[in-house]
Amino acid sequence: MSVFPKISLKPEVSDYLKSVFLNKEVLAIVGQQEAEGRFQKLLTCLSHPPSYTCVRVSTHLASLEEIRHKLGEELKKQMFSSSAEEDTLEIFPHPQIPDVLLLPVDGPRSVKRLNSEVVVGAQCGNAVLRGAHVFAPGILASPKFMKAGETVSVFSDLEGKCTRGATHFQGMKVFVGNGVAEMDRSSIFCTDEPVKGIGVRMVEPLYQSPSFDGVLPNLVFLQNLPSVVVGHVLGPRPGERILDMCAAPGGKTCHIAALMGDQGQVVALDRIRNKIDRIHQNAQMLCLRSIKAFCFNSTQAVSSDAAQENEGPPFPPESFDRVLLDAPCSGLGQRPNMANTWSLKEICSYQPLQRKLFHAAVRLLKRGGVLVYSTCTVTLAENEEQVAWALDTFPCLTLQPQEPHVGAEGMQGAGLKPEQLRLLQRFSPELSWGQTQTTTPLPHRASRDTIGFFIAKFLKN
Repeated sequence: MSVFPKISLKPEVSDYLKSVFLNKEVLAIVGQQEAEGRFQKLLTCLSHPPSYTCVRVSTHLASLEEIRHKLGEELKKQMFSSSAEEDTLEIFPHPQIPDVLLLPVDGPRSVKRLNSEVVVGAQCGNAVLRGAHVFAPGILASPKFMKAGETVSVFSDLEGKCTRGATHFQGMKVFVGNGVAEMDRSSIFCTDEPVKGIGVRMVEPLYQSPSFDGVLPNLVFLQNLPSVVVGHVLGPRPGERILDMCAAPGGKTCHIAALMGDQGQVVALDRIRNKIDRIHQNAQMLCLRSIKAFCFNSTQAVSSDAAQENEGPPFPPESFDRVLLDAPCSGLGQRPNMANTWSLKEICSYQPLQRKLFHAAVRLLKRGGVLVYSTCTVTLAENEEQVAWALDTFPCLTLQPQEPHVGAEGMQGAGLKPEQLRLLQRFSPELSWGQTQTTTPLPHRASRDTIGFFIAKFLKN
């Protein structure tokens, strides 16, 4: 089959997710058949990319229309091979989000497989489905005598069992398109030095979307739509001090700084040193000077000395006007994801960490301040259940309306009241999967056909 129907999950994980989407509260409202259908659609859509590419634009550096024009000119140079296809390139502004541009994705397309096969890692395969070329480090196997200029079919290793340097692979793999080798096999595998650069340039991908490698790096930033919505929901204002607790690679951090007009301070924390370097690089590229990034564990970011005033962590209680907790999570909303090899224990391991981070976030937030909690997963335990726990644990917190609210409301099953669920924002791609493409204009459909994501906004009274 050229098109992968559903994400591959361990049976225990699939059963767990099914119990989430078919819980008693859901069944009481939509019924068994509808709930079952939504769950099956979720498994299908998770293995495919969204029907558009979303880019956040640097409106602090240029106007949306100016960037839209420049982007169109750049993409026409590299995206398509025929002038007929060039004329079809469309770039839409989002109707509700002023710093987002949307580009339709063409796919799945009918592409014929070739005899010559290159196998790449699952992460590389996912990137190809979003418009990337195959970079050399992602290549696991290639024909024995592959030369630069040879046309090859590219397959993604679903289970991580392909041995690097193999000449063929018979394990679970999925076809993602055809490309032209940019390197000989010997240049990829027969060297002691790390190999960089494009190994296979995709010319017939299953999903046709532009490559943004090196395209207007200071004006456009590839970012999933819900991740852009988070910054607007947080609502940063010039002059405020804002904390991004789990910040790497810095997309949301930079967005917050841009929304503030680069006036104030955005403190970004992450536990991994090289990810902090990435935040600094992104901030410099986007000409943002208000960002201060530190390598630090956010669960320990609250100082015991209330009188201490630090530029870096740990910080005294009530140091920040707004806090973003984009929490580490199971990532089960990411798209495309053709296979997930995690155990149920791994999937369920994030809730305790998220609660530790929540405790620190509430302590660090000023009274009258805003806390936004978000994840890129679809589980109830990491989303609505965490909201119910937070409201019970911290009487000072109240849920707030979100602006913009372009996703669906929260999912039943955590015991939250209907009016509370309406204040939450859950991006549920299964709700739009299979809708007639011609009846819904892309900019409106794009607000639903996203990765799976969750946002809750609290006020500290």
